Amino acid sequence: MAKQTGIIKLKGTIGDISFYKSGDGHLARAKGGIDGKRIASDPAFQRTRENGSEFGKAGKAGKLLRIAIRTLLQRAKDKRLVGRLTAALLKIIKTDTTNARGLRTVQDGVVSMLKNFEFNINAKLASTLFASYVSTFDRVSGDGKLNISKFIPTSAIVGPTGTTHYRISLCTAELDFENETFTSEIDETGIVPYDSVETANIEITTSTNANSLLPIVQVVSIEFYQEVNGEMYPLKNGSYNAMAVTLAEKV
Repeated sequence: MAKQTGIIKLKGTIGDISFYKSGDGHLARAKGGIDGKRIASDPAFQRTRENGSEFGKAGKAGKLLRIAIRTLLQRAKDKRLVGRLTAALLKIIKTDTTNARGLRTVQDGVVSMLKNFEFNINAKLASTLFASYVSTFDRVSGDGKLNISKFIPTSAIVGPTGTTHYRISLCTAELDFENETFTSEIDETGIVPYDSVETANIEITTSTNANSLLPIVQVVSIEFYQEVNGEMYPLKNGSYNAMAVTLAEKV
């Protein structure tokens, strides 16, 4: 592919060249490819069909997770999140040893591989929150918890310049990738001062279905605010907010 330069940017097709806009700017590429009907029926493209099927499942699984954590995701994400998440889920699908190639699923893969996935590559939770914390889930009760040991905010949290307040949140999501359904709940600290005063121990709790047999994913996020005349404003439009998967498991 080639990048378009100059004042006038084109969209559409001229001859065998397609012009389009992407996250990388205005690009151009030559038309081509194999007829879709042949890919769908020719035995020579069996592997292509299998790969396409599993890629589609990864895409749907990613969409389900994004919807389940949508409230927090609106506060912390990067422009390439969809592609990065799809790639991570496709790796999980490939660990499924139960189903045949082309029929493998996220649900039967090693779901724990999703742990530590960062939703905002420009502000990682791993390099933002240094307080000691643990994320847990009790399948019998359906309770999810985030326990954070007492800490000094300005020492244990790397906030962008101008930060006056922050908020830490936990979302626990029960995900049925096969039927594309979910149950999720969010709890959070509230917006609290970003200062040098040591906090108490913090416990954030959520609740989903008891005795669940479905995959569980927990995400933790931290958001930054600036107080101006008594009003709280998301700092730098949330570009420094961080969120990551802290627990991913199945029965």
